[in-house]
Amino acid sequence: MISRNILSMLIILVCFTDGLFADTTAPASVQSDVRSGINEKIQESIVKIYTVAKSPDFKRPWNSSIYRISGSGAVIRGNRILTNAHVVANQTFLEVRRYGETKRYEAEVLYVSHQADLAVITVKDKSFFADITPLEFGELPKIEQKVAVFGYPTGGNTLSITTGVVSRIEHHRYVHSNEKFLAIQVDAAINPGNSGGPAISDGKIVGVVMQSRSRAQNIGYLVPTMIIEHFLDDIADGHYDGFMHTGLTLEKLENPSLRKLYHLDSNTTGELVIGWVYNSTAEGIFQKDDIILAVDGHKIENDGTVEFRYHEFTSWKYYVDLHQKGEAVEFDVLRKGKKITLALPLTHRVDDMLLVKTKRYDTMPSYFIYGGYVFTKLTTNLLSQLGSGGLELRYLSMQVPTEERKEVVLLLKVLASTLSVGNYNVGLWVIDKLDGEKFPDFKTFYERLTHSSKPLSVMEDKEGVKLAIDNARAKELNDEILKRYAIARAKSDDL
Repeated sequence: MISRNILSMLIILVCFTDGLFADTTAPASVQSDVRSGINEKIQESIVKIYTVAKSPDFKRPWNSSIYRISGSGAVIRGNRILTNAHVVANQTFLEVRRYGETKRYEAEVLYVSHQADLAVITVKDKSFFADITPLEFGELPKIEQKVAVFGYPTGGNTLSITTGVVSRIEHHRYVHSNEKFLAIQVDAAINPGNSGGPAISDGKIVGVVMQSRSRAQNIGYLVPTMIIEHFLDDIADGHYDGFMHTGLTLEKLENPSLRKLYHLDSNTTGELVIGWVYNSTAEGIFQKDDIILAVDGHKIENDGTVEFRYHEFTSWKYYVDLHQKGEAVEFDVLRKGKKITLALPLTHRVDDMLLVKTKRYDTMPSYFIYGGYVFTKLTTNLLSQLGSGGLELRYLSMQVPTEERKEVVLLLKVLASTLSVGNYNVGLWVIDKLDGEKFPDFKTFYERLTHSSKPLSVMEDKEGVKLAIDNARAKELNDEILKRYAIARAKSDDL
């Protein structure tokens, strides 16, 4: 599942936004056919969502700013509204408005899957749902199947309906999480504000509007119902577990020389196991040089795809994503010339297997200030705000964690004071050891530094460059430095 290049691909910091939506239109004949099936009940179930959100500043982790966005949603069973995670991400206040009305109702988030860019919200005043028929879910649509996209895009306040057809179904990178899942490509017009709105076919939801390509015409993407229903089944017990990952590192078997090395005939296809990442349940079950032939009985091709419908191929992760946490996925494996079947329990998400986690939402940065020295941990959010800089940090973001090192700790910046003379220009400095010892994570580093009984604490990087802090002076000056730089708190809430 994770190929030789996968780990880096999972955390590629390409930051698109909902504002990249492209204006598209569908043929008049298609519009006519689809619109004829639209009825008032469907329109009544479509809502507009107003979000006030907080944008954390990971370069100045004690700061944040406020912004406002709007999106769309659909009423589903249980007095709930289905929308995108990125519509409600980092929210501080939510409101929704019904179709054909002007009154706004206060709403709250129930569950979020930032992985799959999905969220379920509800309205505190349950009278909001009176006389609304919840929408039901349909099956994965066929290629060229007609769809109508409902929502409240920019350019007006009334409900907008655009139409088109399904043009492609395969795995794509979800911009919000940067993870890959099955996605439906459509040619219906999708614009900012459409996010979270449903795509309807035959009166049922077949997908939720997610994103579109800014440099292409008439290409938009939907979260399909198989992903939506996985999310809804997941949260049925009151807890979100997410989409699991095998943790395997694999290599495709398309190269004829590599195939010859493993004595594979033309009828044997699959992927080669080259290892597994830290804490994966694959350890002890798989062996290096195993060749994975099939997943849950479905043949894996040499390019890592499976035929999930006749003549339609996508990543074999498709069948892993049908499982919930704790379930096992079965693999047919060729090991030293013999075919065996292995069951792999699914216990970890991608985030559990990365040294630098995927982009975080709904949380503030972890940091603490000690004598004017500002410490934090390396995050995808920080890398995003740094832009194209920080090559060493980007290299670290492609590494896997170990028992010895589960997070990367940084001296983010130095606030000038009598204690920090000579170190003003130090920043984004990776700390490898504290007082000659390594540490596994940011919280351990914080506790060791702030509770040290030594007169001086000495930090060093992997090259052995050192920085010393007078502990007594750091504690003595901390409040004065915070006041000087108008910083309200010396540390984040999680510490």
